[in-house]
Amino acid sequence: MSSHRKVRPVSNPLTRRALGIGLFAAGVAGAATAVPAQAASGVTHAAVVSDHVFSHVDRAHHTQARDSFTIRQFGTVNAASARNQANAVSAGCSADDACRSVALSFQIVTVAGEHAHLRAVNISDAANKECTGCQTLAGAYQFVVSTPRPLTLDATAQGKLADIHRRLDELTRSSVSAADLKKQADGLAAEVSAVLKDAVASAPKGDVQPDVTLHRHLDGWPPAA
Repeated sequence: MSSHRKVRPVSNPLTRRALGIGLFAAGVAGAATAVPAQAASGVTHAAVVSDHVFSHVDRAHHTQARDSFTIRQFGTVNAASARNQANAVSAGCSADDACRSVALSFQIVTVAGEHAHLRAVNISDAANKECTGCQTLAGAYQFVVSTPRPLTLDATAQGKLADIHRRLDELTRSSVSAADLKKQADGLAAEVSAVLKDAVASAPKGDVQPDVTLHRHLDGWPPAA
């Protein structure tokens, strides 16, 4: 049995004045939840989001592949917590009858405010439980967009992201090798980053430099050759 779980909050010095990025230790609230708290003025003072993808295979169900692609646009906030998690489990299969479990989660979070505080967690965990020869692959990609003024993704950006989502669905359910799956997932993540950076370039300006940060964590993939 092998299980690896890593939590990697990431900070970017370019946006340190705008965002304090740390660890959000609360448990997963559900497969996809978002809870804003608004004041009477209509400005969101705090927001919480949690996206979680889970796949599980065993001798009765040899293959399962699941993915998630969510866009969370918080607007102006004083504080926000974002958690993105992918878990894949393979249990009880044999080398002659191997299983494949794939979980991929793409989460986009936009936060505005020159003094906003963001706590972000990005986790992937792949576990083989007495499953010789199984492929158990988990990948979490979290995109944090920070701008001094609220950013609304326009129809063009939304359309491009929808196309990437469609291709992620196809990739997740494909039978490509683990190495190719990793390469293509990274390629889709690069496309997401490019779309978001284009959107940020035309966002309302402020005293703080807008930024797009990718948090990426993979577990269960074989080492690169």
